[in-house]
Amino acid sequence: MSARAVRSAEYDGVAKALHWLVLALLAAQYLVAWSMPEIHRDSRPDRLVSLHVSIGLLILAIVVVRLIWRLRHPVVLIADKTPGWQRAAAQIVHGLLYVLLIALPLMGWANVSARGWRISFFDFFALPPIVPAGSALGHELGDIHILAAYALLAVVGLHVAAALYHHFWQRDRVLLRMLPGGD
Repeated sequence: MSARAVRSAEYDGVAKALHWLVLALLAAQYLVAWSMPEIHRDSRPDRLVSLHVSIGLLILAIVVVRLIWRLRHPVVLIADKTPGWQRAAAQIVHGLLYVLLIALPLMGWANVSARGWRISFFDFFALPPIVPAGSALGHELGDIHILAAYALLAVVGLHVAAALYHHFWQRDRVLLRMLPGGD
């Protein structure tokens, strides 16, 4: 068995950096989202909408890199003394985080495409549409995008609550191993 295949109990610096970078971008993303004007059928994209889409796609790219990194550098999710139901819950929450962090930007991109908006990635290059202009699916995904964003907040809340539970109640290293300098 290769050293890479051995499951470590600690996250490496790359995993930690990607984790905290996604969190920082999510905080920025929600601030931008809550600052954006309400979008109606006849709305035109403005700077905040373009920034929101760009941050979303950056989050998507980083999450894909993070998922690949995690698959190549597996880590034991929680301490051995943790009951099986908690380990299962942790795996479900982590899975939901990945699903939502990948699906949300794709749904937003589909909605922008369905509206026929021309959006660029941080003014570097134009984004190609992923659904045709006027697509009913793209408009529907835009509505789901909003609900999924609130679901993501709830799942992040569960993730944080579990980390704090482990730190303050269980007094184990679950939280510390993801903190910078916590290894």
